[in-house]
Amino acid sequence: MHEYHEMLQEQLKEFAALSDKDLADAQMLWKPRKISKGDFFNMQYVVCNDLGIVVKGIFRIYYVDPETSEEKNLYFFTENQFLVSFRSFITRNICHYFIQALEDAEIVYISHRDLTSLYQTHPNWATFGRLLAELFFTYSQTRTEELLFMSHEKRYLRLLNEHPNIINRIPAYHISSYLGITNPSLSRIRKRISQ
Repeated sequence: MHEYHEMLQEQLKEFAALSDKDLADAQMLWKPRKISKGDFFNMQYVVCNDLGIVVKGIFRIYYVDPETSEEKNLYFFTENQFLVSFRSFITRNICHYFIQALEDAEIVYISHRDLTSLYQTHPNWATFGRLLAELFFTYSQTRTEELLFMSHEKRYLRLLNEHPNIINRIPAYHISSYLGITNPSLSRIRKRISQ
């Protein structure tokens, strides 16, 4: 764990006003995990028990359309982002999505049980929990508003802004799926932008 210790401390301090004692008390609760390309952080119909931070790699959250068996990408998470199916994590109900590594990945994670016990004993960790809820609410609302109000091109540009090197890291069909368009449409958008 020591190899991730500094990165984790910085990341957590930047996100919430955690004291050195808050971080020291939680240090042993965060654990490293390697996830191979194609493997899952969480499976559909399973309760999401862990909150991760992506150290290295890229993940997608997707579901499989029961009528067409088509995979539909909803979110991507890259380095320094929290990784979780948040609704499942907080409600303890099953997750309706898969969370899959699209590259060989490394994360550090904490279990729901351990994080909840920190909330109860450390006010700053309780604040961390509120900020986390606000972050994931913002992700969810932003995604909804993108789908309602933005053109495919604007959504593509926003994706590049959030994950600048994503197009060099994953196949184009994953991006097409996220945008809700076909590969030829994505090619046309990329061509227009590059001109």
